[in-house]
Amino acid sequence: MRNRTPLAATLAANAISTAGTSLTLIGVPWFVLETTGSAARAGVVAFCATLPIVVAALIGGPVIDRIGRRRTAVASDAVCASAIAAIPLLHFAGALDFWVLCALMALNGFAHTPGNTARYVLIPDLAEHAGTTLPRAASLFDAVSRGARMVGAALAGVLIAFAGAETALLLDAATFGLSALLVAAGVRGVRAAEPQKAEAPVSLRGYGTELREGYTYLLGNRLLLAVVVMVMFMNGTDQGWYAVLLPVHAEAELGGATAIGLLTALFGAGGLTGALLYGAVGHRFSRRAVFTVCVVLCGAPRFLVAAVTGTTLPLAVTMLLGGIAGGVLNPILTTVVYEQVPDRLRSRVSGALTAGCEFAMPLGGLAAGLLVEGAGATGALLAMGGVYFLATLSPLVFPSWRTLGDGPVAEEARQAPKPDDASPAPPPVSGSEPSPAPPVGGSEPLLPSPGSGSGAPRVSSSGPSRPTGGPSASRPRP
Repeated sequence: MRNRTPLAATLAANAISTAGTSLTLIGVPWFVLETTGSAARAGVVAFCATLPIVVAALIGGPVIDRIGRRRTAVASDAVCASAIAAIPLLHFAGALDFWVLCALMALNGFAHTPGNTARYVLIPDLAEHAGTTLPRAASLFDAVSRGARMVGAALAGVLIAFAGAETALLLDAATFGLSALLVAAGVRGVRAAEPQKAEAPVSLRGYGTELREGYTYLLGNRLLLAVVVMVMFMNGTDQGWYAVLLPVHAEAELGGATAIGLLTALFGAGGLTGALLYGAVGHRFSRRAVFTVCVVLCGAPRFLVAAVTGTTLPLAVTMLLGGIAGGVLNPILTTVVYEQVPDRLRSRVSGALTAGCEFAMPLGGLAAGLLVEGAGATGALLAMGGVYFLATLSPLVFPSWRTLGDGPVAEEARQAPKPDDASPAPPPVSGSEPSPAPPVGGSEPLLPSPGSGSGAPRVSSSGPSRPTGGPSASRPRP
């Protein structure tokens, strides 16, 4: 029987959590600039917030399976709510030293990643429970995330302007709590959400074996590896944009936090439009052609426009159009990963994908802060935009991207033994090619990104991914 409640609860929790993420994505950098006046310190906070995300993704996949996806998501949200709420409360008490702020953001990043990944990897199973198709569920997940990000960004700009960054952070802490309640109550009884390895003994050797399976699968799949490398550079530069470059540019040229909220909301509106358009008509066009065009348009132009203009309108138009292009990317990446990763490796491969896609995020925020201090805001924008543009040329250059348009049928056909080949098909984990895609609910997403979440190979959802969940959307914090 169809049961849409778990999918609806997860989508609602993700929407509330993502809207709250926009508050922190804008609130924390603005809070640091207001209290310290230093772009370099804003970069240090971004580094402290994102490095634990990568660490958690590197080692967290088997933990999610053992604890259970529902329990992991609830515990993660509870810890994040406490960490974010402590920032304004300690500030009001006069006890928020800079190192304490860095430590709280690090705790938030480390705790957030497993929960975000746990929610994301449930989507195939929840789609099957709800009786909907996987591409539709993936597009809906991304569209809801982007709509929530748009609303959250607009709210953040207004809240910070009229009530201060501290109020925005308290509201974000409340969104974590509500997200935890929705998952705890709405995802009960879903078998895939419960512990998958409860009967296996806990040992360092066994844990290492499980962890290695995820990385072996990723390293053996050339397309997924190419996706991870490209998205890694995109998410790194996006982190520099949202954590440092956009706040500095808005403070100097655009009139303050309200402009940040407006621009981020427009990007979210474009992303929502792009995701819905792809969900409605994307199947009519070549997957690879659409992805190649949109990935070039989604990010680099905004760096250039911000570098050469000092007014809001040109950047607003650029971010709206870039958002539309970016909104197409994550549904494509999510569908590709769902098609190619088998169910039993879901959490482990997702953790490997998330770690790879977010690997450059800590350095992105730190590099942006140091570039602003050393080369000025314009030089930093041009340098980071150049890196972004070069990364997005990857689908035009590397042969592994040619298989992006292959669906599960093509993949299965490629791996089937030839009529004159008596040898069996290769095993699903360690071969150089991915295994045939399982049915709906049988594979998994990729990554998170700045302002998005974890779980699937996604381009920063503040920018074009969370993947990710991964992945995503989603909430990698500023």
